[in-house]
Amino acid sequence: MTIRTAVVDGVATIEIARPEKKNALTQAMYAAMAEALAAGDADVSVRAVLLTGQPGIFTSGNDLEDFMQRPPQDEDSPVLRFMRALRDCGKPVVAAVTGGAIGIGTTMLLHCDLVYVSDEARLAMPFVSLGLVPEFASSLLFPQLIGHAQAVERLILGDPFSGEQAVEMGLANAVLPAGEVLRHARRVAERFNALPPGAVREAKALMRRGRKALVDDAIAAETTLFGQRLRSPEAREAFQAFFEKRKPDFSKF
Repeated sequence: MTIRTAVVDGVATIEIARPEKKNALTQAMYAAMAEALAAGDADVSVRAVLLTGQPGIFTSGNDLEDFMQRPPQDEDSPVLRFMRALRDCGKPVVAAVTGGAIGIGTTMLLHCDLVYVSDEARLAMPFVSLGLVPEFASSLLFPQLIGHAQAVERLILGDPFSGEQAVEMGLANAVLPAGEVLRHARRVAERFNALPPGAVREAKALMRRGRKALVDDAIAAETTLFGQRLRSPEAREAFQAFFEKRKPDFSKF
């Protein structure tokens, strides 16, 4: 299994562990993460959830070959189950990001409560360059976070950004040396052991209450368009170019 889980000192850790493939996410991995999030949320001994990857890589996003063979078909698809599990997790979710966080590797951070990134982190959302559209409510949350003009640079032009920039835009809490990120994130997650869990859960729910309907609506709209775009000639050209290791040619569209 390429998702490792453990519960230690009140923290449920979900570790993406497929470094040989740059932590690219398969449908089986999404399913495992969804189950781990639900289990952590239901476990009374767990006070916080910690999401992490491997040294030098958080996740490179979807495993494109797996994704094309098993595209999301309905609400029960593993990727959508993962999105719902992270969106709806009542306990604090802390992310430790070392290295690359591409595609959903960045958009999932919008749904975490605390995010710590390394000084080597490189984040990017290259959906449009693949003939697709943004996902996981990023079309709503990113413009809210940094404004429309800057969001266009990240979501449409696909410009990458650093850990320091992630902190400046409010996506992350702090940037640290790569070797310190996971330890620091775990220490922060363990702080919830000293807080009343009911009050923490209710405070988190209140903080998200005002945007919940908007987030749900954005995910639904994005999912519909994402599925349509997967079948588009532009996406076929982009994916074929990726597999053939060449630049895509969109001049004919």
